[in-house]
Amino acid sequence: MTDFFDSNGVLPDHILRDVIREGYITSDLTIDDSCIQPSSLDLRLGPVCYRIRSSFLPHKERVMEGVADLEMYQIDISNGAILEKGNVYLIPLLESLNLPPNISARTNPKSSTGRLDIFTRVITDYGCRFEDIEPGYKGGLYMEIVPKSFTIKVKAGQALNQLRLFTAGSGGDNCVDASKITDSELLAYYKKDPLLYYDNGQAVPADKAVMKGGLFMGIGIGSASGDREIVGYKAKKNSAVIDLDNIRHYDVEEYWEPIMSHPDRHIILEPEEFYIFASTERVRVPLDMAGEMVEFDAGSGEVRTHYAGFFDSGFGYGQGGEIKGTKAVLEVRPHDVPFRIEDGQIFCKIKYERMLQSPSSYYGADIGSHYHKQGLALSKHFKNI
Repeated sequence: MTDFFDSNGVLPDHILRDVIREGYITSDLTIDDSCIQPSSLDLRLGPVCYRIRSSFLPHKERVMEGVADLEMYQIDISNGAILEKGNVYLIPLLESLNLPPNISARTNPKSSTGRLDIFTRVITDYGCRFEDIEPGYKGGLYMEIVPKSFTIKVKAGQALNQLRLFTAGSGGDNCVDASKITDSELLAYYKKDPLLYYDNGQAVPADKAVMKGGLFMGIGIGSASGDREIVGYKAKKNSAVIDLDNIRHYDVEEYWEPIMSHPDRHIILEPEEFYIFASTERVRVPLDMAGEMVEFDAGSGEVRTHYAGFFDSGFGYGQGGEIKGTKAVLEVRPHDVPFRIEDGQIFCKIKYERMLQSPSSYYGADIGSHYHKQGLALSKHFKNI
């Protein structure tokens, strides 16, 4: 089991199963295969939810010590409960970690979580950063939840976030950095097997691909036909409750306002509104890589361009490269001032990380992935996506 510690990379599904068997990840419920993705593990809600007065980082204390200072009341979510829009909640997760000194972790919201504008992040005992889990961490995991656009119904056992494990052979604090694929490595790979494609199935030439700390993509808000068509959605206010157990259940028009393409191929976004768009290009994540959409340069506009960031191995790629890319969906919230965007404007960046080994499965229909053939897509809870 320890022989894989000598290399750098993201742990794939079959090694995640070994890690679970060895007790590095434990849970109050059995962790079955439905929780394991090609390069990540689903994290599940525990039965108790705390309504707290504010977000916090524990830094010098255990998480539950901070909760004791901020708690307003508790909610039993064993059989489901309502979380009100705009309130801050904290839920201990079913999973705990017992990591060796050269394994670290990072968490991210699942795609459906981000597309519902549910702001979630994981914290740990004595942690001074959201989402990042130090090498050798031993203890529980706790999720902060803030429903931003919709009031939601959650239930114990549901997965709103994912965990990705990284190993660095020499240990230390740089497990994630040790797994990162550099721009020069990414370019060399791209020249052999392109990672971006146009809608017509043609690869974006390597000299047209923008790489700087990752691979950049544009936002697609134009109409290929020239006709006005739906290119995005804006969340409506004062909508009904969304039960996260209900799949393909809700009418889109009750929760979302369609955004139509403009003849001048631009749109003005309003501050603090929540939008869903899709990338201009189609992106691929080969089986020997994992991807994460990372924070965009604030100097390019005060706009948050994503909530859910992980791209599992095989996204837009398939088993052997037979898929010529899949659109990335962008969860967008402008801050402070109205912000004009133009079709094709660089708007997001994917950081690629090397897998320790290729996974035994890949992101797609065979493992029940909901977004493997997506274009512009709302979360799986809405009809006709």
